[in-house]
Amino acid sequence: MNFEIDEQQRDFAASIDAALGSADVPAVVRAWSAGDTGPGRKLWATLADLGVTALAVAEEFDGIGAHPVDLVVAAERLGYWGVPGPVAESIAVAPVLLAGDAERSAGLASGELIATVALPPLAPRAVDADTAGLILVACDGVVFEGTAGAFHQSVDPARRLFDVTTAGESQQADTARAFEFGALVTAAQLVGAGQAMLDGSVEYAKQRSQFGRVIGSYQAIKHKLADVYIAVELARPLVYAAALSLADGSPDTARDVSAAKAAASDAALLSARSSLQTHGAIGFTQEHDLSLLLLRVQALHSAWGDPTWHRRRVLDRLEATTGE
Repeated sequence: MNFEIDEQQRDFAASIDAALGSADVPAVVRAWSAGDTGPGRKLWATLADLGVTALAVAEEFDGIGAHPVDLVVAAERLGYWGVPGPVAESIAVAPVLLAGDAERSAGLASGELIATVALPPLAPRAVDADTAGLILVACDGVVFEGTAGAFHQSVDPARRLFDVTTAGESQQADTARAFEFGALVTAAQLVGAGQAMLDGSVEYAKQRSQFGRVIGSYQAIKHKLADVYIAVELARPLVYAAALSLADGSPDTARDVSAAKAAASDAALLSARSSLQTHGAIGFTQEHDLSLLLLRVQALHSAWGDPTWHRRRVLDRLEATTGE
């Protein structure tokens, strides 16, 4: 089976790269971490102009109604550049939960509304609930509006976590499908972040010298970076396969999404460790942009289910299929 994206999808990814590449995203992330979301909202407005925020919203609500693979293509680029904010929650999960809400779906599509979501037990807290225009709390087939409660520090300062409480009446929602989209888009972000750190490490290895030679000439460094390349390249098709399962309503969707999330988490963590080893201690200083991705990966690898939970779900589904 061929999981390569087509020319239109490659052009879409290139347009996102062009926009984010000129936006000084690291400065935006640092401002977001400090509580200044103004630059980040401008960045989200740019993404809205490109159609990113409308991808998962139905056409009848001024969205694009795109294929989940298109959503994965966009999410990987957002992960590559480290875009702050409730990415998975607003562009993927909320559109599913609000599938019958014309007004708020249109707001999500236009980018005027940024939503965050708590979906316990695996996503019990809402990201950026203090700045999102809409807080949703979903569980067991229903969704409520929510209000922000106590703040909890994340390992990534750009991901502010909040307890939430429900408010108002509930509405029916496909919370199971919403969870799969949350896990899938987070996996795609992890693949993008892993690729970004790999690219940065390769470039740094060509420049940094040790014992009179550039470190990229040492076999140990080559092998380490090659291991990361293989891990990322193995995770990416699993993410695309999960997107196809979601699109087709496959009975194997849960298994495929979990396989993608576990593999993407492992690949991104391996890339993070290798990047830090390649750069040395400077890579983890606040002044170095690599530190932003290192922290993002640490946060996202456990978001929407950690690798252990997802491996357990893969095993459970396989055992159910084989009857063993």
